Amino acid sequence: MPKHVVVIGSGMAGLAAACMLANRGIQVTIFEAAPQLGGRARGVNHKGVKLDNGQHILLGAYKQTLALLKLASVDENQALMRLSLHLTMLDLSKNTFSLKACSSLPAPLHILAGLLLAKGAPLTARFSAIKLMLWMKLHNFKLPQDEPLASFLQHKNQPEFIIKNLWEPLCLATLNTPLQFASTQIFLNVLRDSFAKKKTDSDMLLPRVDLSSLLAEPLAAYIRKHDGKIKTNFSIKSISQTNSGFLLNDEHVFSHVIIACAPHQLGNVAAPPRHSLAGGNPVLMENFAFHYQPITTIYLQYAESTKLPQAMTGLIGSLAQWVFDKGQLCGQHGLMAVVISAHVPFDMSQTALAARVAEELKNAFPQLKKPLWHKVIAEKRATFSCQVNLPRPSHVTPYPQLYLAGDYTCADYPATIEGAVRSGMACADLVLNS
Repeated sequence: MPKHVVVIGSGMAGLAAACMLANRGIQVTIFEAAPQLGGRARGVNHKGVKLDNGQHILLGAYKQTLALLKLASVDENQALMRLSLHLTMLDLSKNTFSLKACSSLPAPLHILAGLLLAKGAPLTARFSAIKLMLWMKLHNFKLPQDEPLASFLQHKNQPEFIIKNLWEPLCLATLNTPLQFASTQIFLNVLRDSFAKKKTDSDMLLPRVDLSSLLAEPLAAYIRKHDGKIKTNFSIKSISQTNSGFLLNDEHVFSHVIIACAPHQLGNVAAPPRHSLAGGNPVLMENFAFHYQPITTIYLQYAESTKLPQAMTGLIGSLAQWVFDKGQLCGQHGLMAVVISAHVPFDMSQTALAARVAEELKNAFPQLKKPLWHKVIAEKRATFSCQVNLPRPSHVTPYPQLYLAGDYTCADYPATIEGAVRSGMACADLVLNS
């Protein structure tokens, strides 16, 4: 039987797997239960304005993601704003911490010099951060035993100032997990790839277009161009194993299956040999219990003449953590995207939340007037909680030619676009080598 692969789910893992298979001439079909492709990384429409399901930042270290976009003929210069690492953390007490990588030095000296010359930080705090970065480099960013990032930073004598203005914002941006739970080893893996290899790995890549236009649409176009099929609004009610492959919904036959759903969507998936895979015991995910972290994005539309000092600013001592000026990023003048990561449930309405965030922005940027409208987009299960020594399933399942793809699968990365793309490519390799 010739290879005909079905990919269940069209998030970044599923799209990456399908693209790589289509590129190698393998017949591939994507089934997506939702009406729209892209999973959590997708655009939405509101009042005639294209928003994102959540603001995303890519890094120069995201090699597989950038390679995938290049494969799909996405022009990086047009689709992404590439900025050398420049973190500006504005405390509502009006203190500003600013770290800028030194463009004239190679990695990791560009980061060490940036820390040494960082503005708004006590000299002792800067030296503490430099000392820790040197320790990481000396130990190849490896721990003998994983531990919560909060305790690791305490053991390494990091001052409260540098934790609040550097390590905690980086942790929330990459792991979307509070310091007291976050895996130090996974955090070090991201720092290793971003800071210790090539200077451009630490660049921030900010989307100039909505996420559907950046990711899902060009990747889907590539798959279709290479004879792949994509069906939305298509739910999988049953999967059965046969002598030659798999039968979906009692009518569609495939040689291989890549399940690229979120882990909480696998609760009803089981796979006893030559029996139904759906509606039984959840054997594919047994012994893997995930907790989840939310991300809430509050869009605030101001007058079109409104502009912030920078395209991206971090906020300290407030509910809001990051604010993005969409006018500078993609020409949506006056539109601000405010991100709150890994937060406890809000005890207020979306209108009250937007009003509070607008007030915080007013305190940080006094020139702001009252917003014209707001839109709150909350993802309660935006990512899995990237905790210490978290068991994560392998791509390979007990059932030959059936694989799991997703940023939650066995890997050394957190729940990011890059983690999802890597998992999809790994499953494509497994199919090709099967």
